[in-house]
Amino acid sequence: MRLLIADDHMLLRDTLCSFLEQEHDIEIVTAGTIDEATQILARAERFDLVLLDYSMPGMNALEGLDAILKMPDAPPVALFSGMAPRAAVERAFLMGVQGFLHKSMTASSLLNAIRFMALGERYVPVDLLTETDPQSEGPLCAAPNVPERPKLTTRENEVLKALCDGKTNKEIARILKLSEPTIKLHVKTLCRRLGVSNRTQAVMAALTHGWP
Repeated sequence: MRLLIADDHMLLRDTLCSFLEQEHDIEIVTAGTIDEATQILARAERFDLVLLDYSMPGMNALEGLDAILKMPDAPPVALFSGMAPRAAVERAFLMGVQGFLHKSMTASSLLNAIRFMALGERYVPVDLLTETDPQSEGPLCAAPNVPERPKLTTRENEVLKALCDGKTNKEIARILKLSEPTIKLHVKTLCRRLGVSNRTQAVMAALTHGWP
């Protein structure tokens, strides 16, 4: 997996790189400005995902994101921020961003989310999924209270981990040597235990709170 991390905070960028490069299948290229990021992408280098700091120089709200998304053969792009306006995050998703990562996420949750997006899935923050007021313009922050991990059976944990890895019901059934209807039942039970309505929200909840 090749990642382009564009963030002007050198310490944060280097720390993130040091953590992610412990994974033997991840290769990282970094940029400190939007201009530098676009120059790297213009060289036709292939990336599985771009992590783009919302507040970095050259972003100008979402202009920098728009410029990258409009590049020929643009890779998937995820916004990365400690405090971004909810309205901006919602607009970014409408523009086609792959996901939004909060800088207060745990390291394991961040890694899981990156792998999830690199597989082509969209990572939507749980608080954005569950927002009841569509006119809310407050900042999109990490949830202040992390709920207690639900008590799941060994099999349910296996299914949840497979969902977070982007596996389909058919693939999970083959891996666990179970029937597909049985997997569907496990997914339904997982959603109920996690207090969500579908598998996407189950994955978002698990990744956000570091449950897998």
